[in-house]
Parts: sequence; C-alpha cells; structure tokens
Amino acid sequence: VVQKEGRIIAYGTLEIPLCPCPEHAYITVSERCIFDCKFCPVPKLNGHVKTIAEITGLVDAALARGTVRAISLTSGVAESPEKEAGYMAEVVRHLAAQFDLPIGVSVYPTATSTEDLHAAGAIEIKYNVETMDRAIFERVCPGLSLDYILSSLENAVRVFGKNRVSSNFIIGLGETDACVQEGIETLTSMGVIPNLRPISPHPLRKGEIAVDRPSGYRLMLLARLNKSALERHGLDVRVAQTMCLPCTGCDLTPQRDL
Repeated sequence: VVQKEGRIIAYGTLEIPLCPCPEHAYITVSERCIFDCKFCPVPKLNGHVKTIAEITGLVDAALARGTVRAISLTSGVAESPEKEAGYMAEVVRHLAAQFDLPIGVSVYPTATSTEDLHAAGAIEIKYNVETMDRAIFERVCPGLSLDYILSSLENAVRVFGKNRVSSNFIIGLGETDACVQEGIETLTSMGVIPNLRPISPHPLRKGEIAVDRPSGYRLMLLARLNKSALERHGLDVRVAQTMCLPCTGCDLTPQRDL
C-alpha cells in the first residue's frame, strides 16, 4: 500500500521477479554490439554471447522459481545483423521445442529475419525505431536506417499479424511532442504498437548524449495520445503476450496502466 498524507493512492501485490521480470523469462542473448547507439550501454560492455544451453538453463531456473507465462529474447548485434538473426532463429527453434510457452523476439531486422523467426516459432516480434525524429536518429543511431526499420515493421505486421508487432520509441532525446504524435500515428496506422520508453541515462554514455528525462505529466500526455491512436486503429496491447507490453515495468503502458 502506498499512502500520501494519510490517503491510499496505490495498492498492489509484490510479484516474484523471475528472469528478471515477473512471469517472464526475459533474456539478453548477445551482451555486445557492433553498432554504437549513443543511449545504449551494450556496445561499451563487450559482454558474453549466451549459448543455447545457457539460455535453456535460465528458462529452467525461472520455471523453478515461479509461474512463467512467456519467453522474451532481446539481443545486441555481436558480429552482423544477419548472423544475429540467424542465431536467434536457432535459439527460438530450440526453446519452442523444449517449452510450451509463447516466445517474443527483439532484434535488428534483416532481409529474412521476420520470416525466419516466425517459422522458428516466435509469435511476436519487436523492431525498435528508437526515435521518429530523423535528425536525432542519424545522430544517436549511426550506421542504422530508420527507413529500413519502418519497412521491416510493415512486413512484420503482414507475417506476424495484428497486435503481434511492437517498437520501442524513446522519449527524452530532444524530440517534440508533435514529432511523437506523428510517429505514433505512422506506426499505429501500419499496425505496429509503439512502446514509449522514457530515456534512462547510463553512466557509460556520460558526455556522449544529451538527455532530458520526461516529466510524469509529459509521459501521461503522450501515453494518452498513444492510447487514442491504438484504439483508433483497432490495436490492443492486452493481446500481446511477450516482451515489454505485458510487463509494464519500465513504461506507462496504454490500455494496461491507463
């Protein structure tokens, strides 16, 4: 129970974190990346690429701790987008054979990643636009293509279907509310669920990027705009079974939180 001035303003039940989200095995496959998105610490970590055995072990451990309703996989790009997506398809194929759980995947798209991951057994996919301000995108995501991500999202909706494709849209990189609203409309009109993600400055990126953590008021305003667009285009985040939308831990999620 959360109280303010003697009045209950929120209440709930503490959930057991599994891996690491409640009711989720949410796993980062490659903890390294050849790209250099300025808001992301992963390229600075030069971390480990998990084996299929290690990933399976993490799912088993999560199942031993509590109820797991989904497996969610995300990843940096260890060598190339093509190799990463190919390895992710191998991982998905193995997990789908081992566990009777929905699997969602977030990777950088390739020419065949959508079809390959769907055929391997993934039910949902996320390709992240990061921002819909093109000038900001070029500055903070060098080497990536916003147009390619958008075309890949459009194809993903055709392959995975309605309410099964989402995209992280970071808030606090210097974009205007008008840009966010226009970006939301672009994504929802093609059947993609925008996941508005408030920027979290990371110490490994200090001095490389200027960020402005959005206020609660701004997040509420943009979340309501997102909700309106979702409903106007017949989309429902409550249908999503994997990754960020059912978790709601990092974001204010329309149709779930408000």
